[in-house]
Amino acid sequence: MWLRTTCELSFVIDFPTPFVFMLRPRSSASQWVAKDEYSIKPDVQVEEYSDIYGNLCQRLLVAPGILDVRTSAEVMTSEKFDQAPAAPFSLIQDLPQEVLVYLLPSRYCESECFHEMTREIVGDAIAGYDQVVAITDWVQQHIVFSPESSVNSISAIQVNKRREGVCRDFAHIAIAMCRSISIPARMGVGYLYGLAPMDLHAWFEAYVGGRWYGFDATQPTPTGGYVAVGFGRDAADVAIYNQFGPAVFPGSQKVTVELLPAME
Repeated sequence: MWLRTTCELSFVIDFPTPFVFMLRPRSSASQWVAKDEYSIKPDVQVEEYSDIYGNLCQRLLVAPGILDVRTSAEVMTSEKFDQAPAAPFSLIQDLPQEVLVYLLPSRYCESECFHEMTREIVGDAIAGYDQVVAITDWVQQHIVFSPESSVNSISAIQVNKRREGVCRDFAHIAIAMCRSISIPARMGVGYLYGLAPMDLHAWFEAYVGGRWYGFDATQPTPTGGYVAVGFGRDAADVAIYNQFGPAVFPGSQKVTVELLPAME
């Protein structure tokens, strides 16, 4: 399916402020970016680089005043997540080096605290993909989606105590559980076609059967229409923007995802 994504952000800047944005999707095995546009007003010098996870980031210094950022992309992506029931657990010694970091505890995913709980949840499920399905089902059944519950990112331990959260919180606890049983897991952020209310979205991927598979406990049934702009260990790695100095928040934010006619 072909999608057009847009994100518009506006900031009021009181002091010279360094920013790092992560708003440009990159083509990969799961999506093809046919066209993208990126505008920043006023004109400032921008340095683009790939971070340690392969995400495209834009670095800039903004003078006091109004900062308007707009991105748009036309992307071909799958109509559904790939599924692979019974795909096997990937042995640690066989994992690619770049995947190993997704086995470790991170700021918001304290996987070392979830081993016993996760073992009970997965039960006798086949090691690998089916265990991740069991984890996703548990999160969906036991964590309540509550848009007002979490202004700031909270950790998997806090999510488990509160039993409510938003999309990034669902991803954090599922990631922590996967890692606790030695399944590499990472957070994805970007866009989801049909999301209501429309906003940027977070989900997770698990590495089983020799590749990454997507999962999203916030959705009642497996779906597609995801456009990723970044992957990382948790929310600390995949913020759509980071600014340094006195806190700055968007005065306005608008996200759209449109279905396009099939391109020839």
